[in-house]
Amino acid sequence: MTRGELPPELELLLRELAPQVLGVLARRCGDFGAAEDAVQEALLAAATTWPDEGLPDNPRGWLLRVAQRRLIDAIRAEAARRRREEAVFEREVPGADPPAGDDTLAMYVLCCHPALPEAAAVALTLRAVGGLDTRAIAAAFLVPEATMAQRIARAKKRLAGLGEPFARPDRAAWRERLPPVLRVLYLIFTEGHTASAGGALHRPDLAAEAVRLTRALHRLLPDDPEVTGLLALLLLTDARRGARTGPHGELIPLAEQDRGRWDRAMIGEGVRLATAAVGAGLTGPYRIQAAVAALHAQALRVAETDWAGILALYTLLERQASNPVVTLNRAVAVAMVHGPAAGLAATEGLEPAFATGHRLDAVRGHLHELAGDTARAVAHYDAAAAASTSTPERDYLTLRAARLRHGHTAGP
Repeated sequence: MTRGELPPELELLLRELAPQVLGVLARRCGDFGAAEDAVQEALLAAATTWPDEGLPDNPRGWLLRVAQRRLIDAIRAEAARRRREEAVFEREVPGADPPAGDDTLAMYVLCCHPALPEAAAVALTLRAVGGLDTRAIAAAFLVPEATMAQRIARAKKRLAGLGEPFARPDRAAWRERLPPVLRVLYLIFTEGHTASAGGALHRPDLAAEAVRLTRALHRLLPDDPEVTGLLALLLLTDARRGARTGPHGELIPLAEQDRGRWDRAMIGEGVRLATAAVGAGLTGPYRIQAAVAALHAQALRVAETDWAGILALYTLLERQASNPVVTLNRAVAVAMVHGPAAGLAATEGLEPAFATGHRLDAVRGHLHELAGDTARAVAHYDAAAAASTSTPERDYLTLRAARLRHGHTAGP
C-alpha cells in the first residue's frame, strides 16, 4: 500500500489504527517482526476491501482479526512454533478499544527499547509505528536506503532475541526512553512538514499526528523542558505552513513568504511554550531549536530577523548536539551575519555527510547567489535539483537556476 492510493480520510484512519493493532499483536506473540508483517498484510487487505465494501462496524477489530489470522497462518507454516500458536492465540479479541493516542505513544515507548542503540531504536519505531517508509528514514539519517534497511533488520532481530521485549516499562525505564521518543516525534513532524519525496511539499497527516502526540506527551510531562521545547518547536514551525506553498503547490522560501498568512494564534502558543522551556536553561536541543523558531516567528518582516541571535543559538546547539544538519543551518546564519563567503567556508567538509541528498548543494547555490557568483550558483542549483526526490523542491531549484541564467538577481 503506497501513499496516494486511498482517500485521505481512509489513509488517516489506517494510520491511527495500525499502531494499536501492532501493539496488541506484539505484546501477545513477543515477535515484533512477525507482528509487523501481519499488520501490514491486514492494512493491505483493508485498503483493497474497504473502498468497495465500506467501513466495517468496528474497523480496529476487523484489522486485529485479519492480522491475527495472518499471524496464525505464518506460525502454522513453521512446525516448531505450533505449540506457541495454540498458547498465544486461543484467546478472543478483546472488545474494548484503548484511546488511540495513549496506545500510539505506548508503542513508541515500547519500540524505543534501551537494548538498542538510540539511532536503531528511532529508525525501527519510525518504520514500524510512525508510518515512514525506509527511504524517508534513510533520508532523515543521511544514509543510503539499503544501509537503513539493514539497520532496521538488525534492530528487529535484536528485539526478537530479548525476553519479553514489550513488557511495559516502569516509570524510571519510561524516562530512560524519552529521548528517542522525542526524536521519533521530531522526525515524523519533519517528514510531514517537508516531505522527502513525492509531488507535495507537505504531508499534513504526519505533521498533525506528531503535534497531537507531542501535546499528549506534554500533558503527561508538563514540567519537562525538552518536551515543552519540542511542542513549541513543532507549533512555531507548523504555523508557517499556509505560506510555504503557492496556488499550484510550488515552494515559497522563508524569505519570500507572506507573513500575514502565518498562524498567529499558533505562534503565540509556541512562543509562550518556548519561553517556558528556555527558562529552564538552554541545555537541550529542542529548547534551543524552539528559541530559533521563535526568533523567526517574531520577525514581522525579513529585515527584522535577529540573525545574530539565531547564529548564537546554532553555535550553542552545535556544541551540545553536533550533526551535519545543525552545521549546515549554522552556515546559513553565518552567511546572514558575516556574509556569504563566511557561510560557504562554514560548509567545508560536509560533502561526505550529504553525499546522498540535495541539501548541501541547495544551500551552497543560495550562498553563491547571494555572493553574486552566478555560474557556481547555477551549478549547485542544478546538482541539487538532480539529487532531489521532492517535486516541489526540484521545481524550485530548477527555476532558481533558470532565473539566474536569464539574468535575475538573488532575492533577500
